[in-house]
Amino acid sequence: MAQQDVSELQQNPQGDAPAAGNGAAPKTASPRAARQGGDKVDRMGTGSIPKLMIEFAIPSILGMLVNGAYNIIDSIFMGQAVGEIGLSTATTAMPLMTLFMALAMLVGNGGNALAALRMGEGDRQAAQRCLGNTITLGIVISVVVLIFTQIPPLMDVVLGISGATELDWEYSRLFIQILGAGFILQIIGAGVNNFIRTAGAPTRALVTMVVGAVFCTIFNFLFVMVLGWGVAGSALATLCGQAASCVCVLWYFIFTKSCPMHLHVRELRPDGETIRRILALGFASFVMQIGMAVVNLVLNNLLNMYGALSPIGAEGAKASIGVVGRIAMFTVLPLIGVAIAIQPLEGYNFGARLFKRVRKTLWSGVIFATVLATLCWALVHLFPAQIISFFGITDPNLRDFTIFALQVQLMMLPFVGFQIVVSNYFQATGQPIKSIFLSLTRQILFLIPLYVALPIMLPVWFPQYTGLDALYFAVPVADFLAIFTALVFILVERRRLHKLETGEIQARY
Repeated sequence: MAQQDVSELQQNPQGDAPAAGNGAAPKTASPRAARQGGDKVDRMGTGSIPKLMIEFAIPSILGMLVNGAYNIIDSIFMGQAVGEIGLSTATTAMPLMTLFMALAMLVGNGGNALAALRMGEGDRQAAQRCLGNTITLGIVISVVVLIFTQIPPLMDVVLGISGATELDWEYSRLFIQILGAGFILQIIGAGVNNFIRTAGAPTRALVTMVVGAVFCTIFNFLFVMVLGWGVAGSALATLCGQAASCVCVLWYFIFTKSCPMHLHVRELRPDGETIRRILALGFASFVMQIGMAVVNLVLNNLLNMYGALSPIGAEGAKASIGVVGRIAMFTVLPLIGVAIAIQPLEGYNFGARLFKRVRKTLWSGVIFATVLATLCWALVHLFPAQIISFFGITDPNLRDFTIFALQVQLMMLPFVGFQIVVSNYFQATGQPIKSIFLSLTRQILFLIPLYVALPIMLPVWFPQYTGLDALYFAVPVADFLAIFTALVFILVERRRLHKLETGEIQARY
């Protein structure tokens, strides 16, 4: 995919007020729409960066934790009710669940990034078009997912690639089919939810996600623990939670008068150029999630191979590393929350040509994410046994293995926030190719080759470690390489921002 030059902005030497792209006067849907919620949006170009970042980041972080809680909640209830088979099922299903999230982020993050840029230009009608076309894309993708997950031969191929075993095959198939049937709920409840932050209401965005997680927990307890529906009950409970979030999101954009961009039927009509830009800007998030799905596919099969050679067995290895992966994901979610929170601020100010504010937002986000990552790292090292116990792992050998794997895998966590914030910065400022490359570095370019090579080399270099041990040592090595790559990119971008401020070059995105 070539770097997109979708719009050229005129120079604004003063940098003191947003202006419309292409030299046009700022556009809004109507005078009434300009008044409704206008202050909430415009303050992104005038308010205190640290204050705005805290205001946007706290709800975003909590929202990401709530969103990630769906997988954690499912794993906890399935682990408690079904045991290791339940945890193994969740691990087998993870690549498909990650693919679902990738599709939600493709349209949700892409549409939101474009809407933020248009808001910065002052073109709120275009922002509303982004919202409507995002939902249209979501509907189309949901229909494809629904059809795909209900065709048994296709599911058998996917489950085989995903490392399903005879014990968890049918459980995994049922779990994925139920989630696939209600995928549109995830698209809107999680993906379109991002638009609420761009509309200047980060706390409202959090509330919509909290509502979903609460419903998910309640129905998990009812369906799994009380009614004994097992894996199917956990999947249905997830859909109930996503449905609650979906209703809240749609209510905000349809019925809330103070919302600066509303969802109208006319904006659902597909616009080719808008859809192209949404997909281009969202592709980085999609690639990052697809990279995670590919990593999970490779890891599941390697766990079957090397786990079978270890005392804990293949099912034990998948259950253990699956738990480690969920905890690792939960520690990374706050960092993604920071990156997503500052994305509207970066996009709005870049669209308004306020480049000093863009730079200040970036580095404020890096500092905030680093502090959070360090706190999460400390918690994992201070309370590993307590954290592991939530997932129903009782075997002493499996518990000890899981604790050690967790601490090794999160070795580089304090620095991971930098890489995530930098990657999202390029997406927010209309540089999708750079964002895509940085998203690929850790998952595809570094981690997968290390997964394949380290189990062969590590036992030779250090005989006390097995091939199974090498699988979690690969993660901190990949993290280090990805962080270094992001550092090189952002040092180059720093010089580019300086040239934009001085007017030496024109901004293109």
